[in-house]
Amino acid sequence: MSILMNLIYLSVLAIFSPWLMWRMVVQNKNRRGWSAKFFGHVPRRNSDAKCLWFHAVSVGEVNLLKPVIARIRKQHPEVDIAVSSTTETGRKLAAEIFPDDTTFFCPADFSWAIKRTLRRLRPDQLILAELELWPNLIGIASKQSIPVSVINGRLSERSSRGYQKLGFLFRPIFQRIDWVGAQSEDHAQRFISNGCDAKKVTVTGSVKFDGVQTDRNNAATLELRGVATAHGITKKDFIFVGGSTQLEEDLLLVDAYQRLRQTHPELRLILVPRHPQRVAQLCRALENRHQQFALRSSLSTAFETDTILIVDVIGELSAWWGLADAGFVGGSMGSRGGQSMIEPAGFGVPVCFGPNTTNFTSTVSALIENEAAEVVSNERQIETFMKWAMEMPGLAQAMGSRAQKVVAQNTGAADRTVAGILALSQLAPVESPAQTKPSIVSAA
Repeated sequence: MSILMNLIYLSVLAIFSPWLMWRMVVQNKNRRGWSAKFFGHVPRRNSDAKCLWFHAVSVGEVNLLKPVIARIRKQHPEVDIAVSSTTETGRKLAAEIFPDDTTFFCPADFSWAIKRTLRRLRPDQLILAELELWPNLIGIASKQSIPVSVINGRLSERSSRGYQKLGFLFRPIFQRIDWVGAQSEDHAQRFISNGCDAKKVTVTGSVKFDGVQTDRNNAATLELRGVATAHGITKKDFIFVGGSTQLEEDLLLVDAYQRLRQTHPELRLILVPRHPQRVAQLCRALENRHQQFALRSSLSTAFETDTILIVDVIGELSAWWGLADAGFVGGSMGSRGGQSMIEPAGFGVPVCFGPNTTNFTSTVSALIENEAAEVVSNERQIETFMKWAMEMPGLAQAMGSRAQKVVAQNTGAADRTVAGILALSQLAPVESPAQTKPSIVSAA
């Protein structure tokens, strides 16, 4: 299997090498971490303590590790923690969040890179955030008797169908996973349908509920409040945040904003694009619309009241949600499956999002059932939501309060996740509260 996968990867790499070179030269991307990615030259671990290797693809997955690793640190400070990420932004954030732990670029799924990484790191468990189904990574770890777990497990219906169509390739990989902490019953059943042992699948809930900030007076938000005030955004303004947006969604928000500003001059729009590298496209589009804007990375003086603030730096979205009076969660109008709406819910922000939220089905269901968010399908509906939130502040605040209650009702996943991780590595939990006991999913 390893030889076959290596040949497939090398063929794909040869085909896409011109594109990769273009990204490196023109977009200044993917320039770092080549030694680790292609040859497994990760930091060598010299300690004989047990080691837990967490792999998180990018920024979102790195953030969800915070409550899990914090709990493990509290219960077992003697354990070595290693955190890998695939992207440069994820690697940078991991180094910032876990400065005392080993952080590195995850090796690509070439067998030689995986084997060298395992030799240098000597992990006692490989823990994949949400799902990174790399055949060589999981297969080689399993052959070396290194338990493999998936935490905050998420498997959409579409992805599940795709894996089942290629069952001859992926089913053996699912069968090698030693434990899955799934976000919901639906996700759990999909893992089982693809080959996971039902006895090794647990519904833990989403860890993102545990890691969410709920206090608007947290240090990061207070700092940004000072930044906003210094540049002309006052408490009298109504701040609408578009978070984790795609370019098309940004433009929908801008068009709605431009119309509403004519009758609601207190409206201020802050856009936090999902991919900062696409900010240049957004800026050109705003120039074509004769719309003033300012970039977070280059703020100098106060700007005009009709200026849109574009946050083009990594890691600030959560803090900006703490300033929002209302907002829109991106990735939900196209085919991406949505971005997390848990962060604004934690702050009690009334939000809307598009109809495509397959990545967060259970979260959306809980919010909608509790009238704690609204689904919008087009620009006019976004505009209507903006106007409603401004003109009916009491109702909007009530929606936000209901969203906060949904978050409070869904905490505890981090404790259940840690219980599963510790059990798999035969590490005794210091505390075992009854409410954190994992539940086994039936195969039915």
